[in-house]
Amino acid sequence: MTLLDDAGTAGITIIHENPEWIPPFAEAFARAGVPFDEWVLTEGSIALDREPPEGVYWSRLSASSHARGHQHAKEYGRAVLAWLESYGRRVVNGSPVLELEVSKVRQYRELARAGFRVPHTVAVFGTDDLLERAAALPAPFITKHNQGGKGLGVQRFDSHEEFERYVRSAEFEEPADGITLLQEYVRSAKPFITRAEFIGGRFHYAVRVDTSAGSFQLCPADACALPGAAGTDDQAQPSADVLPELAGAACEIPARAGTFTVREEITAEHPLVRRLKAFLADHHVEIAGVEFIETADGETVVYDINTNTNYNSAVEATAPQRAADRVVAFLSRTAREVEAERGRRA
Repeated sequence: MTLLDDAGTAGITIIHENPEWIPPFAEAFARAGVPFDEWVLTEGSIALDREPPEGVYWSRLSASSHARGHQHAKEYGRAVLAWLESYGRRVVNGSPVLELEVSKVRQYRELARAGFRVPHTVAVFGTDDLLERAAALPAPFITKHNQGGKGLGVQRFDSHEEFERYVRSAEFEEPADGITLLQEYVRSAKPFITRAEFIGGRFHYAVRVDTSAGSFQLCPADACALPGAAGTDDQAQPSADVLPELAGAACEIPARAGTFTVREEITAEHPLVRRLKAFLADHHVEIAGVEFIETADGETVVYDINTNTNYNSAVEATAPQRAADRVVAFLSRTAREVEAERGRRA
């Protein structure tokens, strides 16, 4: 059993539930000569009346934790972050950010309130209203899970009849929180999506993800092709009708050279980047990847905020500064600020 309130701290602690995503950051900490601890929220306990160790806590809790058999990690995270914050500990991507991470509904509403174009979406609770609500959408349309990540539940349907067969079949994917999203199909002007990375509240780089070979479940640590419409060949040569769909994030997949490249023309001064930076600051998001698609009719549609961001190794190998190194630099600077403030209070 892990007694989190009795654990030592190196000054920086990563809170997560998936050790497979930690090695690139562990390597960055090693390069910087900075120690760190991990709290893996697949088990453990806390005494609520006992103060947490001093230090900086970086929450890397993920909306897709249930897909790895960690059905309760979200609730464990809510409890741990509430405990840390109640004692005034410095948490990077704290409780409000976790709520944004685990709900596409919340993401879309907050983005829309801030003036961003988001996909037209209907949230359906349970299954009774799915067919009726879908009938009001023009085909093709897509589905996804409200508590997503890894492209969970993302499928394209080219007809309402096809969707009805899916809903009534054993293949229907039940969302972790019971909320299925029905979403307009947005066609891109060119076959790519863009993911803008922010670290410490500042723009780092924008990655172009080539989708011309088909649609991908765009998670940096999990490689999967998303299913296309039933009866199609996912491996076929793409045509003008091939995705991208609004699915997920830029992934670490066996891909052609050039699948992932930095968009040099997108800088910190780009109007969209400046708006996204302000949005993330308003919502206390300090480390995140934000995805958008540029449509055939000239719109820019923002469709995903990933606060548990991972970085593509091909891009990292050629970038002027590795994102993981910048994360460590930000966390180290924050830890020094916390320690200095603690010294002033002593």
